[in-house]
Amino acid sequence: MFAMEPSDIAMLNDPRRIVIEPGGRIYFARHAELGVVGTCALMNKGSGVFELTKMGVLESARGLKVGEKLLQYCLEQARQMAIDCLFLLTNKQCAAAIHLYEKNGFIHCDDIMARFGQAYARCDVAMRYRPGD
Repeated sequence: MFAMEPSDIAMLNDPRRIVIEPGGRIYFARHAELGVVGTCALMNKGSGVFELTKMGVLESARGLKVGEKLLQYCLEQARQMAIDCLFLLTNKQCAAAIHLYEKNGFIHCDDIMARFGQAYARCDVAMRYRPGD
């Protein structure tokens, strides 16, 4: 959907250095018949702030609720990590994903956009996780 940006390339080329070593986590969704069909990362931005990033599901597995299960698993992991602020950055073109995020406790947040939105040229939506809202 979007062109790869320098921060995307850096993360995908060295996920251990960019995500794991600073205290983040990377998760994969495996389907019994299709194998690994999805991924998502929790990237440590410092001071208890984490970005939910690089969430994606193979087109062949869409409609199987893989994305929702993966998101819910990541949110549970974030709760266990005692994260103070969990946010994501996306684009309005990702309407189905935005709906999924809203359904699972994310709200649109101008503060997150101001603080982190410049990280990606494609970013025009910033959301923060607010369970119970």
